[in-house]
Amino acid sequence: MSFQHAPVTKGIMMALAASSVTVAIFDVKHYFHLQLVPHISRDHQYWRLPLHHGAFSNSSELFLCEFLLYNIGVSIERQFGGLKYASFLVVSMLLVTTLELLSLLALHRVGPSFNVIPSGPFGLAFSLLYQYFSLVPTTYQFRVLGATFSNKIFLYILALQLAFSQPWSTTIVAILGVLTGALYRSDIASLKSYRLPPWFVRLTSRYLLSIVGETRAVRRTNRALPVADISEVTPRLEDEVITTAHTPRTEPYARPTTGSGGAPEQAGPSVVREWVNELTGRVDRVSTGIRVPSEAEVAQLTSIFPDIQRDVIVAALQRR
Repeated sequence: MSFQHAPVTKGIMMALAASSVTVAIFDVKHYFHLQLVPHISRDHQYWRLPLHHGAFSNSSELFLCEFLLYNIGVSIERQFGGLKYASFLVVSMLLVTTLELLSLLALHRVGPSFNVIPSGPFGLAFSLLYQYFSLVPTTYQFRVLGATFSNKIFLYILALQLAFSQPWSTTIVAILGVLTGALYRSDIASLKSYRLPPWFVRLTSRYLLSIVGETRAVRRTNRALPVADISEVTPRLEDEVITTAHTPRTEPYARPTTGSGGAPEQAGPSVVREWVNELTGRVDRVSTGIRVPSEAEVAQLTSIFPDIQRDVIVAALQRR
């Protein structure tokens, strides 16, 4: 799997990793979380609404989100296309931000966990997860203790871990993200038809694609692997040769051996092989022109005619 045909996902992952590392280095994490009291209600720091999507506060949440974006975002972008996918991200971020603000207004008196939303695009990740659940089919299924699961269960487990990383703040944001994905999928108020303006697309294509870099998958080489030297190949002697010709057997890859006088000797059957043939009564049937049937042919006819002796079958095949 690669980032081919998914430059938007690659750019988001690069920007998210760079911003999270930068925020951690300069120790400015306290500017990126969203808190109703006192930041919004008293200090009117409304710039926190879009800013809290820009970076994560710890490395574990960053790793989980990057892993989900790589396995989910690439598939969704390839189905949507770059323009529709980028438009979907903008719409989802606006909807998630609105729902987060409404949830803070409604639940901030319940407890401290409901008064703050941690930094990071949690809602955006779970909105993508809903699209993955709705659009991408399962590849395979398996059973564990009688329960049937699909290949998507592993991503769902990681998403569940991300949702409960900072309970209950991240849990609420995860629910709002799934709700945002469902709203976009239902096409209420024609959300699917929204597209980014052409001038913005031209601007980002001109200046940001060069930063993202190449997204095409690396092709495998077409070069052939080096072949071993033919002199190093050990000749394989065949036990039986099916032929009716009277030509003697040749060994094309046999290396000539030298005798005691230094003169090369002719390659031929070994002494041990001739001795075994004499003991077993075998003769060089190649020179006599008798067809030697293979074991596969003998086994096939034996299975068809189990009552006939092997010698009769071999003799019949030799006369073929």
